[in-house]
Amino acid sequence: MNRTTLSLIAGAAALAAVTGFAALDAPGAAGAGPTGAAARLPVERTTLVCPAPSDSDIAETSYTSFTPVTQGAAGDGKGRLQAAAEESGTGDGKSGGKDEGKGGGKGGGKKKTTEAALQPKAPGTPATGDSEGADAPALIGTADGRFAPGWTVQQTSEVAAGAGRGLLGVNCTAPDTEFWFPGASTAASRADYVHLTNPDDSAAVVDIELYGKDGAVKSAVGEGITVAPRSSEPVLLSTLADAAQDDLTVHVSVRSGRVGAAVQALDDKAGGDWLAASADPAGSVVLPGIPKDATDVRLIAFTPADADTDLKVKLASPSGLITPAGHETVHLKGGTTTAVDLGDVTRGEAGSLVLAQSARSVPVVAALQVVRGKSGKQETAFIPAAGPLAARATAADNSAEGAMLSLTAPTATAQVKVTASAGSEGGTAVTKTYTIKAGTTQDIAPPVPAGLKGTYALTVERISGGPVYGARTLTATEEGVPGVTVQTLPDDRGTVSVPHTDEDVSVLQKP
Repeated sequence: MNRTTLSLIAGAAALAAVTGFAALDAPGAAGAGPTGAAARLPVERTTLVCPAPSDSDIAETSYTSFTPVTQGAAGDGKGRLQAAAEESGTGDGKSGGKDEGKGGGKGGGKKKTTEAALQPKAPGTPATGDSEGADAPALIGTADGRFAPGWTVQQTSEVAAGAGRGLLGVNCTAPDTEFWFPGASTAASRADYVHLTNPDDSAAVVDIELYGKDGAVKSAVGEGITVAPRSSEPVLLSTLADAAQDDLTVHVSVRSGRVGAAVQALDDKAGGDWLAASADPAGSVVLPGIPKDATDVRLIAFTPADADTDLKVKLASPSGLITPAGHETVHLKGGTTTAVDLGDVTRGEAGSLVLAQSARSVPVVAALQVVRGKSGKQETAFIPAAGPLAARATAADNSAEGAMLSLTAPTATAQVKVTASAGSEGGTAVTKTYTIKAGTTQDIAPPVPAGLKGTYALTVERISGGPVYGARTLTATEEGVPGVTVQTLPDDRGTVSVPHTDEDVSVLQKP
């Protein structure tokens, strides 16, 4: 074996480049926290994918791209969002090759004629774009250099009528190899699609598993779905199950390659929205940002473990942690999906749900289905379990009205800094600092940039204290229907931990 020792400076630079790429662009990456002898440097490349927004001819979709200013970021670079290739379906519901019949896509291979490409602006300034109708494609984006650290893209659609009408919003996500979606459904009133988008130049092979109240839903149709290079595949969940079920957990796992994944849930009467992936299975779960005017809240939870568990339910209210009457605990059977109707759990106040275990700890994923409005004029949103905001997170596409920021500190008091960026068409950034007391949720009417023109981004930074979880809610009323969409604020993983140059970065090479 030959041993080649890199110089310390060159070794650290090479490691920073590789790790920066990995932080948002490699499967399973997770921006780890700093270690004793490590520095944090900005990531050097980010990949994001956005699902095809709607199959409604009257849909109006806006895109907002934003990169926060990051100290130490490169002085150059570029970013771009461009249309994915046409769907990999062939028009007859087949995905081609040996996986024929496993697509179930709603596009049927329809050629995408309307590109919604977007060129990001310099860090600190949002860039916007829009599209109309059912031909808007899925988008694939990359950003490097100064555009990469914390790059965030929001996709928001307004659909005035039809199944899934309302306000539908989703954060474009980094590709990965595994996703959990509690809260999906194959009920008669619902049409749920899982959108799979492959950003790479080689095909990805994906398995989709469904879990209901009795465990795994037996089906071979979800196995080995091929997603062609740089393309998107929407899969109708009802094609993967023989019988309708109200509450399902969807597990997307990738055999080869990587994909972005999101579930579009469309209801005939209660509107629709995007269901983003839950945070990775964990022993405790936080679901932040239940709108204070929610008229019904439904909890859907799942454990992939073989063991049963009891979840202790707490509501982080403005005054502290409380136990919802009649819902002190929720029992989960291993491998099955459990749903509990919590009703008007927040009673007109800000709230976040905190789930914990006492006797034993098994991995859990969860989401909330939130309804706003009364019968006949209802709109649905989803809140998946969120990860903590370790350093910074961003919510793009805010306007002077209709946005609400919700922050919770379930275990210890925390201090956060909220920056309202310049507007997409003008304005000056504004920063405010807030203290979130232990066990509470605080709804914040976000600061607005001075002289705002266009839309702006909200960047939240944890300054001190315990872990913080957050969500941003957008609301709009269309013909008397109270539209709503909620996006959680996971850490943007804009920096990565890199060893100091006084550490041994020798590289061993085999002959």
